[in-house]
Amino acid sequence: MTSRAEPQAPALTARGLGFRVGGAQILSDVDLEVPAGHCLGVIGPNGAGKSTLLNLLSGILRPSAGTVEVAGRDVTALDAVARARLGLGRTFQTSSLFATLSVLENARLAAEARRGGSRRFWHRPRSTDEATRVAHDALGAVGLEPLAWRPAGALSHGDKRKLELAILIASDARTLLLDEPMAGVNTEDVEPLTALIAGLVREGRTVVLIEHHMSVVVGLAESIAVLDSGRLLAHGTPEEVIANDEVQRAYLGQPL
Repeated sequence: MTSRAEPQAPALTARGLGFRVGGAQILSDVDLEVPAGHCLGVIGPNGAGKSTLLNLLSGILRPSAGTVEVAGRDVTALDAVARARLGLGRTFQTSSLFATLSVLENARLAAEARRGGSRRFWHRPRSTDEATRVAHDALGAVGLEPLAWRPAGALSHGDKRKLELAILIASDARTLLLDEPMAGVNTEDVEPLTALIAGLVREGRTVVLIEHHMSVVVGLAESIAVLDSGRLLAHGTPEEVIANDEVQRAYLGQPL
């Protein structure tokens, strides 16, 4: 008799998620499930609570209410470092790189930290080092191998975003929380970055994406969640969300 495979747990789950600062309710009762290998786009007006949601999911902030699960495991009590060890990676609206270190060294630090090594800033990576090999592979995956020895601070905005993705790859993150990856990126870099993120999803990684470029969101996301004033206004396929009258009024005040 053939046994039936158990269904895979969602990569990321939020149940009743809320966040309050003093008397201000920033996020209220957000329920989301993100299947493994799925791309979820998160949109909404400025101040809707999008970055707060990613901070709660990644462990930077602790929720006032609700729970967060990674691959079926309740991680609500775990901090960002512990969640990163479970394969949850995060980028920010502004690049958070070691500007004076080389591109390779930035990626290598992520690979070494993932494997429990020390963050040895003063040691030049050795070509035989396992973390260095992983870093080179990650840079190759995003097209930055030719710039491996360039200082990270000298990269263009687009290449800095690629390096952030390489760092997540080197850290073996399986679920990527991307906060406005196209912010500050030149127009000609938007399409290659979009293709890069799409490739990561095809490889089986899960992506939660905040982005103001609607063409990017619609091109990447299999589903879209819309936040407005800290509440989940709508959640569905791109077609369903775009056709939603409430979304159109709340997000842009005009048809999307």
